[in-house]
Amino acid sequence: MASVRFAVQSNNTYLIPTLLVVRYIQRCVEKAAIEVDLQDSRHLASPDTYLELRLGEDKPLKNFDIIPHLLQEHELVPSSEGPIWEWIQRTAPDGKADLTGTDFRSLERSLQELDSHLTLRSYVVGYSLSVADVAIWGTLRGNKIAHAHLKRSNSNVSRWFRFIEETNAWMPPVFLEIYTVASHQRALASAEGGSYDIGLHHAEGGSVTRFPPEPSGYLHIGHAKAALLNDFFAHERTKGTLVCRFDDTNPSKESQIFQDSISSDLSLMKILPDKVSHSSDYFQQMQDYCVNLLKRGEAYADNTDSELMKGERTNGIKSKCRDSSSASNLQRFEEMKTGCEEGRKYCIRAKISVDNVNKSLRDPVIYRCNLLPHHRTGSTWKVYPTYDFCAPILDSIEGITHALRTNEYHDRNPQYAWIQKALGLRDVEIFDFARVNFIRTVLSKRKLTEIVNRGVVSGWDDPRMPTIRGIHRRGMLMDTLREFMIKQGPSSNIINQDWSQIWALNKKKIDPMSPRHTAITKDAMVEAIVRGATKTPYSEERPKHNKNSSLGFKKVLFSRSILLEQEDALSFDNDEEITLMNWGNAFVRKNQTSSNPVDKRITHLELDLHLQGDFKKTKKKITWLSKDQDLIPCDLVSFDHLITKDKLEKTDNILDFLTPQTEFHAEAVADCNVANLIEGDIIQFERRGYYRVDRPFEHGRPVVMFEIPTGKTK
Repeated sequence: MASVRFAVQSNNTYLIPTLLVVRYIQRCVEKAAIEVDLQDSRHLASPDTYLELRLGEDKPLKNFDIIPHLLQEHELVPSSEGPIWEWIQRTAPDGKADLTGTDFRSLERSLQELDSHLTLRSYVVGYSLSVADVAIWGTLRGNKIAHAHLKRSNSNVSRWFRFIEETNAWMPPVFLEIYTVASHQRALASAEGGSYDIGLHHAEGGSVTRFPPEPSGYLHIGHAKAALLNDFFAHERTKGTLVCRFDDTNPSKESQIFQDSISSDLSLMKILPDKVSHSSDYFQQMQDYCVNLLKRGEAYADNTDSELMKGERTNGIKSKCRDSSSASNLQRFEEMKTGCEEGRKYCIRAKISVDNVNKSLRDPVIYRCNLLPHHRTGSTWKVYPTYDFCAPILDSIEGITHALRTNEYHDRNPQYAWIQKALGLRDVEIFDFARVNFIRTVLSKRKLTEIVNRGVVSGWDDPRMPTIRGIHRRGMLMDTLREFMIKQGPSSNIINQDWSQIWALNKKKIDPMSPRHTAITKDAMVEAIVRGATKTPYSEERPKHNKNSSLGFKKVLFSRSILLEQEDALSFDNDEEITLMNWGNAFVRKNQTSSNPVDKRITHLELDLHLQGDFKKTKKKITWLSKDQDLIPCDLVSFDHLITKDKLEKTDNILDFLTPQTEFHAEAVADCNVANLIEGDIIQFERRGYYRVDRPFEHGRPVVMFEIPTGKTK
């Protein structure tokens, strides 16, 4: 059976005529075996393929070769010449007077010719509907410019168009077949966030993607997007394979500590690579490839001073070493491999171009000396490949099918392809996506290191840091991070994200699972006497979350002596009825204020319990704590952005834009149940906010809790 595949998100001008012809054949030929497959994509096997006819084991036909084949196969138009063929050719781009133009000027002449031809005619060819009518009607219906013109026009073409539509009721629904599928997919993509149709060619058996972190620092939220997208396309989009390859080619910056932290962070994000490798596993192979280039004169050894080399590359000036012989270059490389003084003066450069407009192609460095011991291989090697030499080789060797990477590497894509071609390696398809940025946040490894080294923060896991462990410690769920990044999709548009969006998403996730507790700020808290309460304190079991019984119960203490927030006490009017949350209503009867005229505070309150009162009628729902319980001391910590500027430029000195104070502490006391919380627990202090336990309560030391942002601006 023949199967015609349609990329339904491509241009309807090309799709509709073919689908109409298929349906026309199915109507005219009783045993026509043609399957229609509507694919949710912009293109099929390649960016220029939006239609494909599969014929068993034969090579597929594509685009405008399909209609002629189908018509001849089913003997509807046996001859490849004649008026029908002449008109069908006008439905193909770049055909004679074609009708697929994307602006009216390019369409005008073709429409005028068709209009003249249709004078005194009801059909394009002959006296009944032919495939020429079907194909041309479909082309005009799919072409937005042409269709809009016909609706406003009284021309012969408009008359003919309406006549064909009215006398062939089967044709308009064919257009809706594609429109409905495409609209549904667009709606789903909009609801989910990003679009993931990036045209991964040859991914039928599952994509093999890779995440290649350099073990020279901690993963931050920018790295998370790359890691999560590669994981998504490998494991969810195509059911393929994810390789985590540690790019350990620079002993000056790398360490086992960083490698272990990256592995831990990936696990935290629930990213489980199918394979873990290291660039250092392939040092010998890459060195052999370098020798291969040197022997063939496609690379050379260069001892030009680094600053001079930079200037020569910038200005397109040939290096003095570029024309050195292969024998000389190989000898220099041997010296480099020993790490001797003479060898250390050289690097190896690929001989690609001196003055290419793309400066990444101007004879890039592919090997350099480094005598520092490597954290995995020790002092075995004295020369190391650059990342730009390493990536295309290892991607090909390790079977990577799709290299997804941030578009900061876009200009280096031709260099990537050159290396693979020069070494006779398998091509790897590259897809660029935009890195993620956040306002008032720095993601530069160098600048983050400076913040840590200067003691601005306590370390790489400080909750003000944009590292994975930093945002996790502040209270972000990894499910939130994953959903947010996947919703961004693999777009190439660079956007400065606002933190409020991801924290608002996080709030939706933590709210249903956060037990409710109570905390009262120690500074100027108010003691109140509740008349009508029993003289003997007592406790009751209450749900930790009124809408989630699975969280269990907590102990609530009731007594005559309770504590209230100063801010609440100041808002009370005499004889006002208020609601004490989890207890009932009460009337405010008496209050005492401080004698300090500058700082008027409430020092004491008296309340009359009114349990018969209707809590729906009170405006103020008040949190409180019984004094007759083991109150738990708390250190409630909130944070501000480290940076005062929304976006730091490369030339900005980060020290000039540090927020003066970013950490704020408030002493409080909490209900007795807080003593049972452990590190990592997330709760809500009612009417105050969400908090994550950073250090649990120990006798003599308060519980330390970090406030979790909710996306709201205070």
